[in-house]
Amino acid sequence: MTRTRTQRLVTGAVAAIGALALSACGSGFSSPASSGSAEATGSGPISVLIGSSGDAETTAVKSAVADWSKTSGTEASVSVASDMVQQLSQGFASGKPADVFYVSTDQFAGFAANGSLEPYGDTLTNKADFYPGLAKAFSYDGKLYCAPKDFSTLSLVINTEKWAAAGLGEGDIPTSWDQLESVAKKLTSGPTTGLSFSPEIARVGAFFPQAGGSFVSGDGKSATVNSPENIQALTFVKSMLTDGAAKYSSDLGAGWGGEAFGKGLSAMTIEGNWISGALSKDYPNVKYRTVELPAGPKGKGTLQFTNCWGIAADSKNKPAAKKLVEQLTSTQSQIGFAKAFGVMPSVESAATEFKSAFPDQAASLAGAEYAQTLPSQPGAADVIKDLNAKLATLKTSDPKAILDAVQTEMTAVLAK
Repeated sequence: MTRTRTQRLVTGAVAAIGALALSACGSGFSSPASSGSAEATGSGPISVLIGSSGDAETTAVKSAVADWSKTSGTEASVSVASDMVQQLSQGFASGKPADVFYVSTDQFAGFAANGSLEPYGDTLTNKADFYPGLAKAFSYDGKLYCAPKDFSTLSLVINTEKWAAAGLGEGDIPTSWDQLESVAKKLTSGPTTGLSFSPEIARVGAFFPQAGGSFVSGDGKSATVNSPENIQALTFVKSMLTDGAAKYSSDLGAGWGGEAFGKGLSAMTIEGNWISGALSKDYPNVKYRTVELPAGPKGKGTLQFTNCWGIAADSKNKPAAKKLVEQLTSTQSQIGFAKAFGVMPSVESAATEFKSAFPDQAASLAGAEYAQTLPSQPGAADVIKDLNAKLATLKTSDPKAILDAVQTEMTAVLAK
């Protein structure tokens, strides 16, 4: 099962958890009577455009929107995009976009900069409930433009049978880079590599914040790609590839880390919480656990992937659109979405209930406290694409040379 980065970022929910499908249409998403009356939301129908990971997500969103529509008295409909970016762009250009829609981090800044998005986020009644890192990902020019919809983080996934077979126990769970490399070597045996991950910055980049690095400065104005911290992180990754403790999933003949892990080609992988759905569907006999990624020289670090609920600047019914978003991002609705298609809630108020319902994903949720987001400035996607191409040859390349080249590209992007 191949998971491309575009699919992950556009939909924000990559795999449905089959065993937790909705029990009935409309259940779990009922909106409180006070969340939106016809008087409060205005008049006119609301159109919602989503990029869905599958039937479970589509059913859940349609159910939630239908419940809100019934309570508020405002007509609302949901459509599934075949090409989200193209359809959004066409809608913006025509002046007739959907009222509410998914926006990925790699498209957000461009749409915000060209005036396509309504900057409504700072007026939300639940603004303070969003994880700070997610709110930062969807802030532009000092404003929170749109409500984070849900999110995923990267964690370390361990095959527990291979772990035990290697003589490893609870006390061997790696909490540092040295320990990660050590257990990866012990788990490397025969056709099984200790650790594997996809050859892309959306996996390798998790080591950057662990070394104290980042892709851009805190204010988003300067490129920090070739910082000493990032060079240290990439050099460590190269060392694991060189000594055989780790291999790219592509070098194992797999399309992504989850496939290599599911087939037993690796004993550990670095993946998002969407892997649970993929494993239950394609590799149900694999026994595994998920733990936080080991800390680096400067502490814990991971990457997060998220979408927001955008509202069009040209929407004819912005008050109703905002009320709908408030309901869709409420604690109750987000727990419903989590049970329906496996995403993590973007609001802190849902954390306790989520961890109770999904104890195996507690490590993924913990990453929200220290996760970074990949650069989202206009043009950054092309820089990331080039970096991914360079990372494919990391085992035989100079980490500093790779990052120096990408630093130049990112600096040019930010200068625009």
